[in-house]
Parts: sequence; C-alpha cells; structure tokens
Amino acid sequence: MRSQSLLLSCVAVALMSVPGSAAQTASVACFPAMRAKDINPDTHLVLTFASAPTVGTSGKIRVYDAETHQLVDTLDLSVSAGPDPAHRVAIAGQEIDPNPPTPTTTTPAVKTAPPDLKKYQLNTIGGLADFHFYPVIVHGNVATIYLHNNVLRYHHRYVVQMDASVLTVASGRFEGFTDDKAWTFSTKAAGPKSDATRLVVAADGSGDFNTVQGAIDSAPADPTKRVTIFIRNGMYEEIVFFQHKSNLTIRGEDREKVQIGYGNNSAFNPPMPGPSRRCAFSVYDSNGITLENFSVTNYLFGQAEGLLVYGSKDIVSHVNIKGSGDALNLRGKIYLADSRIVGDGDTVLGVGAAFFYRCVLESMGPFMWIRNTDGNHGNVFVESTFLARDRPAVTPAAGQSAPVHPLSTAFFARLPINHGLNYPYAEAVLIRCKLKDIPAIGWGTIEGDTSHLHLWEFASTHLDGKPVDVTQRHAASKQLTLPQDAKTIEEYSDPAFMLGGWKPIVE
Repeated sequence: MRSQSLLLSCVAVALMSVPGSAAQTASVACFPAMRAKDINPDTHLVLTFASAPTVGTSGKIRVYDAETHQLVDTLDLSVSAGPDPAHRVAIAGQEIDPNPPTPTTTTPAVKTAPPDLKKYQLNTIGGLADFHFYPVIVHGNVATIYLHNNVLRYHHRYVVQMDASVLTVASGRFEGFTDDKAWTFSTKAAGPKSDATRLVVAADGSGDFNTVQGAIDSAPADPTKRVTIFIRNGMYEEIVFFQHKSNLTIRGEDREKVQIGYGNNSAFNPPMPGPSRRCAFSVYDSNGITLENFSVTNYLFGQAEGLLVYGSKDIVSHVNIKGSGDALNLRGKIYLADSRIVGDGDTVLGVGAAFFYRCVLESMGPFMWIRNTDGNHGNVFVESTFLARDRPAVTPAAGQSAPVHPLSTAFFARLPINHGLNYPYAEAVLIRCKLKDIPAIGWGTIEGDTSHLHLWEFASTHLDGKPVDVTQRHAASKQLTLPQDAKTIEEYSDPAFMLGGWKPIVE
C-alpha cells in the first residue's frame, strides 16, 4: 500500500456546475502527489478514482521538464499496445534463421523484424528497443500509467498533462490535466552510489527504485562485488528483461507477497531477431545470477514464459514461476531449488544443463521438452514432485477458449521432430521423485533415434510414499536400480556432476 505521505489528492480541472445536470467532477488521488519531492525517476504515474475508469482509444499523456518546458515523453492512446494477444502472429514476410546461435523459443528464430512493428506501442527494456507494452493498465478503480523507461532524470521537476479522453470514469467527468500547474513533481537529487552493493525496490516509492527493471538497469554489468537487489513486498506489473549482467542477486522480501508479472506472449510480442520478447521475466546471456524468494507470473495464455534464464552458474531458489506454454525456459548451467513451476505444457523447455532439487512442478500436458546435445547434460530432478493438471495455469485472453487437457497427456517429456530437428541425446532423469496422476507410460511422443536417450527414473513414489507401478513405462526409457546403477544414481544426485563441476551455494 502506498504511504499517505506520497499518495495525496489532486483534483482534476473542475466541471462547471450546470443546474439540473447530473455531471460531477471526478475526484482523483495522484501518485506522485501534487508538488511531491524526492520521487524516483523510474516511477509510474498512478490515478485512483472513486469508481473504475475505462481506458480510452484516443488522447495523449505528455510529460514536460518544468524548467525548460521540453517534452520528455508522450504516450498516444490512439496507438494500439501491440498485436492481439489472443491470436498467434504469423511470421510471414520475415527471414527465418535456420541455425540461430542462441535460440530461445519454440518458434523459428528470425533475422528480420515484422514489417508492421511501428504500428504499436514500443518501449526499450534492457537495451532492446522493440517491446510492445500497455501504456495504461487499470485494475479496479486504479489506473497506472507506464512512461517509457529511462526518460525521467534525477534532480528535475516535471509537469504531467493528460487529455480528458485518456480515461473515462462512470462516477463523473474526468477533465484531465490541462496546464502546467495541474500536476507537478520533482525527482530525487541523485541515485544510489555507483559502487552500492544493495539496492532496494519498493512499489510505494520508499526505496531506491519503484520498479524491478529500474534497479536492474542501474546495476553495473560486471561489478567487482556482488550487488543485491532487495524487493519489498508489493505488486510489480512490468516486463523484466536484462542481458550481459553478472554477479547479481535479486531477492524478494516474501516469496508470496512479492509479485512480479505481466501479460505477454508470442502473439503480443512476436518473434524478433535475437532474444525472445514474450516472457514476463528474462535473464539473458547473464552469469552468476541468483533469483530468490519471489513470485513471477505471465498473465497471458499461449506461448508465454513466466521465466527465461540463459547463462552459466545461475541459481533460482524459493521462487514461484507461473506461465503458459514453455512456462520455464532454461539455457545454460542452472541450479533450481525449492521452487514451484506451473504451466500449460512443455512447462520446462531448454537445452540444459539444469539441476532441480526439491522443486514442485505442475503441468497441463507434457512437463518437458528437452533439447540438449551430447555436449552437456539435460535436466535432472532430485526429490522433486510432479503434479498433473487438466486446467490451464493462467486465464486465456479475450477471444480464446480455455483448453482442458486430460491428465493422460501429462507426460514427463515429449521428443517430437521439430522443424526437421531431432534431439537424440535428450536427457531427463528423475531420482526419488513423487508423482501424482502421471500416465502409466510416463513419456510422450518420442521420434527419431532413441539409442542415446537418457530417460531415466529411480525410486518414484506416489505422494503418500508408496512405490509407483512402472511396468508400463515407454520402451525408450529406463528404470535405474540398486545395486547395478548405484554409481549413476550417485553421480546424477550431485549438482557438480550435472553442471560441469560447478558447486552452487544457496544462501
């Protein structure tokens, strides 16, 4: 909840009283408050009404530097946020890269941007200038305005102007902010020191930053001392994306009360050259990153990752991850512990190597699609839990029907030939895992050469600890047994064996 010192009332331009007219001025509380000082430059603009507002399809929001009256940002509501998230965008007109150096999605990598890219709202996130985003998001009676990233500066005073057509309020007339005195605020004199090793994020503005992305952007790319970004309890509705970072810990105050998320998928942010833009939270080409003690959610159905991690020696600990297709996308040496992953099929997608310890996975459809080569290990799960589900993890967008998949489709993994490619060295190993409603065959579609596959299982039980009947498992899979496979079981229970000698340390 935003503190009363920061969230004060500023009343929109009054509508003149007309005898016999039911029209009234809509009062609105503003954040930052009128003439507020010491505001973080990454702040959102938040309007709280007495009743729910509706986002318009025209009008502009403008932010000016108060001293020079220079325009520093504009949001035009006549521009659509992005393609319809309910309909997957074809990649017609784009050149396909047959051998992408670092593929990150199940859709083909592309060399060229969609020709209609500039038709939509665009924001720069983590150095990529082509993310589609929603300039205004409404929940209940609160409208949050998302300025473009990194447009506000320290030690400046700003003026906000807003056309009346941006928002409509049922309980009265909202006249907007039409002059230089209606809504102003000043930013902090300076940010944290460049060598700071602890940065605090707080949605109410009481920390060093209001947004997770703002804090990450400020962190050095390769600090000599580990930098910790501490996120206070709150809701953080934002796409988080960063790349080429190292030696960074992102830690939440409370796993359930720090909620980071966004509505994003491959329809809303379709394939572009380079990294995937369809995730809620992306760690891209970054090493030595630790994520711990928060929740991340992708609010849209479809190909919509909750979390993507691509790098080496990265740790995910005590994190709740929820997405739709490919809910968790992993590429590199990743260690995951005591985390919960919920998705709608191919819930864990990646090329390895990934070690899961005491994790809980829920999936509607196959839990995995493994794509590792013979150059590294795939996925291993130790003392983890697999729970089949027949309902989607997220609510489908308007225009989409809610799919229902029978529990019989919740295989551990599938290995179809994809765009002519096969994965003959795919590896998925389950050691002392608990299972619920997993089909008797265990593994789904497996195509191509199976002679090098490591689809192994040891000592699987039901949730009550009773052994699972594995007599009907897929012929391409193998049950590890004692004493014959004692060495294999010991090796695959050791993260260092899986992760090329790296011994992850979870604080």
